[in-house]
Amino acid sequence: MRTALFIYAHPDDETFGAAGTIARLRSKDWRVVLACATLGEQGKCGDPPLCDREGLGAAREAELRDAACILDISEIHLLGYRDKELASAPPDEMRRKLVAILRAEQPDLVFTFDPNGFNVHPDHVAISRFASDAVAAAADARWYPELGEPHEVSELLWNTLLEPWQEASGNARDAAGVDVVLDVSAYAEKKEAALRAHRTQHKSVEHHFFSKPNLRQILGVETWRYAWPRPPQSR
Repeated sequence: MRTALFIYAHPDDETFGAAGTIARLRSKDWRVVLACATLGEQGKCGDPPLCDREGLGAAREAELRDAACILDISEIHLLGYRDKELASAPPDEMRRKLVAILRAEQPDLVFTFDPNGFNVHPDHVAISRFASDAVAAAADARWYPELGEPHEVSELLWNTLLEPWQEASGNARDAAGVDVVLDVSAYAEKKEAALRAHRTQHKSVEHHFFSKPNLRQILGVETWRYAWPRPPQSR
């Protein structure tokens, strides 16, 4: 069974930009694994609040697990870092954690944010940097030999810069930085359900998705950019 690994910073990152892709991969018998660096405990509690500030991390973890269940994600690796402090995580510590996951899970594909974190969120930028570093290190036998044999992924893909409603415009294939346009319309209901699972984040979900008049079209398209192409046959 082929495996895809999604590496993100917060609960809901996997749903906003990748739920349709995840559902499509599962429909083709791919195993899907998620690494989530923080619990988003500095985020929103909902309006009205669904929990207090102290309980937000636990609430968002539960929401993440609900969304993962809807999307049939096989495994979640929680990395245990503080929300909005990811950029200061020790690089060697983060590299070791991600290399261990990469060598254990043996993914063919890895998905993460682009180097600017889609919206320049410091945690998004940081996890993109850490993911790229770990993908390279996991393939190099000199890094952490005690963590197993080297593993080289076939492709590393980034989210594009398009907002969800821009992806659905019909012009996505012509946009700079878009290499893959996926029709995920068959999984729109799953994506909608996964979005609704992130209950404390309903304001963001409403803004990006449910307030739009063309919701079905928005839920039906996701786009990706190649960061690490498949190695040449001659290699």
